[in-house]
Amino acid sequence: MWLTRFLAFALLVISSVSTANEPAEARPIAVEAVIAQKQPLVEEVPVTGTINPLRQALLSAEVAGLIQDIHSDIGDRVKKGDLLLTLDPELSGISRDAALAEVARVRETLADSRRRLAELERLVGDNHVAETEVESLGSEVRERSAQLQAAQVETERLSALLRRHQVNAPFSGTISLRQIEVGEWVEPGTGLFELVDTDSLRADFQVPQRYFSRIQPQTGIRVTLDSGDTFTARVEHKIPISRSGSRTFLLRTIVARGAGGELPSLIPGMSASAVLQLKNHKQGIAVPRDAVLRYPDGRITVWVTAPGSDWEQPVAVKEQQVTTGLSFNGMIEIQSGLEAGQRVVVRGNEGLQAGQKVIPKRAPITAAGADGS
Repeated sequence: MWLTRFLAFALLVISSVSTANEPAEARPIAVEAVIAQKQPLVEEVPVTGTINPLRQALLSAEVAGLIQDIHSDIGDRVKKGDLLLTLDPELSGISRDAALAEVARVRETLADSRRRLAELERLVGDNHVAETEVESLGSEVRERSAQLQAAQVETERLSALLRRHQVNAPFSGTISLRQIEVGEWVEPGTGLFELVDTDSLRADFQVPQRYFSRIQPQTGIRVTLDSGDTFTARVEHKIPISRSGSRTFLLRTIVARGAGGELPSLIPGMSASAVLQLKNHKQGIAVPRDAVLRYPDGRITVWVTAPGSDWEQPVAVKEQQVTTGLSFNGMIEIQSGLEAGQRVVVRGNEGLQAGQKVIPKRAPITAAGADGS
């Protein structure tokens, strides 16, 4: 009896040792895979550009004058209508006051002429005065009415000039340049401040003219700054004018807000690079970029599982050489070497061997739509 138990124990130990020493390659490993499908192809076109403000103005005074006060400096954020600069208004104020006095004088003379005209008109009925005198005085009243109107217009003109001794911000923004100092005499057109609208920025790109017809309002645009920050943008305008030297046209884009409604941290004048995602009219087979393996000898391959097997069941894999095309959204077009419906390994494919058993699991859904269905 003891001999039988000893032999059984020895066989169990030998079996355990044999299982422990079994090669790891013989045991199926878990991988992630997707089903290769036909889908619309997208061509990614890299372009470069600049972040530009929607509004940027070099402000100047509308009248000549001596600078009395400066209310804003470089770097100040101002709102529309804020006071930026004041010119000395003394001389213009005196001229305006003189015009007001002239209006008062002409108004009095007109009132006197109208009074005398009314008296003469009463005497005409009694034949005590000639009609020519009445007509002459009526002409005088009309002349002085015109003089009063002219004096009032001159007063309005001088009042408008007096108001223009203050320079106000025409829109909200940031003062980026100040070119004057208190005590300087300025003429109309003299640059005073540069005001930049830092809240309404656009990303402008120069795009090769051969892509003009393919850019649509819904074209996807992924922008990257030198700082590494990335964000999306949408087409605002494509300017149908090609520069003769570079054969490019201007594409103006609007920066998209983030999920929380915030805008990226942008500064006018920053350089930016972007990728335009242009749709093709044809469809093709595309797989995630991780599914493609490239070798030093130039071969490009993918690993596929045997057909007819279920998910999460052991199945053999084989390597297939392919030819690639367009690359977009983390996907690569397969021009040849792969058929739609084949299951392609995207994770765990680096160390596979021909005929090796794997347990394929569905790869997570990606932005490109590789859902493994």
